[in-house]
Amino acid sequence: MDSLDVVRSAADAAKQRRPPLLVLDALEAYLDAEGLGSGPVTASMLIGGHSNATFVIRRDGCEVVLRRPPRPPLPPGAHDVVREARLLRALGPTQVPVPAVLAICESAEEIGTPFMLMEYVDGHALGDRLPAALDGPGQRERIAEAFVDAIAAVHEVDIEAAGLAWLGRPDGYLERQLRRFAGSWEVNRTRDLASMTELERLLRAQQPASSQTTLVHGDARLGNAMFAPQPPARVAALLDWEMATLGDPLADLGYLCVAWTDRSDDPPPMFHLSTVTGQPGFPTRAELVSLYERRSRRRVNDLAWYVALACWKSAVFMEGNYRRAREGMSDDPFASGFGEGVEELARLGLIAIEEHGARTASP
Repeated sequence: MDSLDVVRSAADAAKQRRPPLLVLDALEAYLDAEGLGSGPVTASMLIGGHSNATFVIRRDGCEVVLRRPPRPPLPPGAHDVVREARLLRALGPTQVPVPAVLAICESAEEIGTPFMLMEYVDGHALGDRLPAALDGPGQRERIAEAFVDAIAAVHEVDIEAAGLAWLGRPDGYLERQLRRFAGSWEVNRTRDLASMTELERLLRAQQPASSQTTLVHGDARLGNAMFAPQPPARVAALLDWEMATLGDPLADLGYLCVAWTDRSDDPPPMFHLSTVTGQPGFPTRAELVSLYERRSRRRVNDLAWYVALACWKSAVFMEGNYRRAREGMSDDPFASGFGEGVEELARLGLIAIEEHGARTASP
């Protein structure tokens, strides 16, 4: 974490060449007012995500997680942590495993932006290797099953009973996704990419009809699950709900397939953040889809189109992070290489959409 990310006081912040992510004196005052611990605060940034900034905040009698947007520029409507916090509170009584929300600060006066505070959930975030506790016989298959169960639970939430009708419109999800991310690409892009233009064109030309509307997570990848510390493998919390809305559940499955490392991926794409699933014992992408069909009791059609959509959306996100790194608004060392990752995603998206076109054209 760069020393510019966290400062002690507003006076220190005024001396910086760019806005800090946290002002500790102001945060301490806010925690005092909320009755969350006492004394000096320490902040440690959680590494792994490349979107909203997430910190573990510790002081006497308090260990919480703070989540806030990154530094601007930000696409319109993106990085809304207040919306995300309200969603998490609504999901608390459901079967979806989520952290408890302790406080929501809608004002930018405290640390320069709205933020939320969540309970700290102990466990394992899976990246390129397994912790010893989850590396026993049968645990790799159980990890996949537990994660698919969690995503299926998201898609089974009773929207009305949970009070989530405010989250989005019940129809037109795919059209809105295409429109929204086309707009975000115009805001985020640092160059003209013919592959992204062509991928968007083919997505629009081949768009399927959504058969169902459910709650969707929007960033359904293994790295956004916290697994309980001890076996058997289970999801203690699903994280990073920034993109959640009401929409087509197959959009989550397509995204999961794009982010799931298959043992045939050699080497894995650079945007794969949980490459451990390429190891023996984890299901392939095809097996993952079959597992989802069994667990959700939902038939999967037009998967290649949803995979292409996920590639395109991920490329838009990646370009935004790449732009912030180029403009000096992010110190994420991974983001500086995202330029090539955007091109890789666009290429994979074109492969998927061409596969979809060939299948739908077959008699």
